[in-house]
Amino acid sequence: MEVQETRVQTDRVLTIPNILSMARLLGVPLFLWLILRPEFGGPKSDGWALLVLALSGVSDYLDGKLARRWNQISSLGRLLDPAADRLYVLSTLVGLTWREILPVWLTAALLARELMLLVAVGVLRRHGYPPPQVNFLGKAATFNLMYAFPLLLLSDGSGWIPSLAAVFGWAFAGWGTTLYWWAGVLYVVQVRRLVRADAMAD
Repeated sequence: MEVQETRVQTDRVLTIPNILSMARLLGVPLFLWLILRPEFGGPKSDGWALLVLALSGVSDYLDGKLARRWNQISSLGRLLDPAADRLYVLSTLVGLTWREILPVWLTAALLARELMLLVAVGVLRRHGYPPPQVNFLGKAATFNLMYAFPLLLLSDGSGWIPSLAAVFGWAFAGWGTTLYWWAGVLYVVQVRRLVRADAMAD
């Protein structure tokens, strides 16, 4: 996963990186439907759900890489990329918690961090600032979680492969949750500095 530059180079909408991000967003409801099919009497489709999740990870890597290589970094891309990341995290949390693969406390911890960020973005907007840019720490957190979730989904079974997937899945989940909160706290610190600077300027 790569972080896009903060400098906007184009306002074009139909670029290859943006199309990849849009396709990734369209995969969110598909992934959620696949992962929840067993809960509504349908067949288990975890393999297809894992494939959708893997393709989303590939597209996440490619959209940032191609945007920089082809000078197609755009304001739309800067919105789509983190939005797709957050929606995949949210949909996976919903699916895995519903299936009782993830404990409620972990889901609550990750959602609390998202709520904290929403409040911080609201404060920034009141002071005329755009949302904070995605940083490397935030991307690293998402990277860990996007590894953790497929492994934890794969752990929902019996045998040595699910057992091994559970070990690595929980390791990635622990690191991802820690980094997720660390990145969130840094965003809040950044927001506080901007607000204090505005207050001092007044």
